[in-house]
Amino acid sequence: MKKVTIIFILILTSVFVTQAQVKVHKDMRTANWNLIGLRYEKQVEPLKWVSIFPPELLALNNKVIELPGYIYPTKVGSKFSEFLLSIVPIESCPFCGTGDIPSMVEVKMATPLPFTEKPIKIKGKFVINNSGDNRSEFFLLGATQVR
Repeated sequence: MKKVTIIFILILTSVFVTQAQVKVHKDMRTANWNLIGLRYEKQVEPLKWVSIFPPELLALNNKVIELPGYIYPTKVGSKFSEFLLSIVPIESCPFCGTGDIPSMVEVKMATPLPFTEKPIKIKGKFVINNSGDNRSEFFLLGATQVR
């Protein structure tokens, strides 16, 4: 009985320590992120899916918008002129948990930004890639950081 009690206490302690280490991130959802999230996929034939961009989302195409989010580097370095922007931090698995995989926007900065784990806000020309090729579906071009 004594061994069972000790094992139970160890398990309970490890659960509390694990929960204490979990970071809660700031919600980055904005009206623009909500519009980007309207994109969905539709099956057009067996094993062939296409992205559908509702009219509200298409209205953002080629417009200058602001997006807050977290940097996801696509190359090694300490400063980045190209990266992905997400509403969840890199230490959170964007492919885990409940709900859908959050959208990411490929960013091309006017000048490189140093990497940070903190949220940033950037502004640039939003472009929808609806060509069906293998590139990102969303771009933010000529982006600058908003302070």
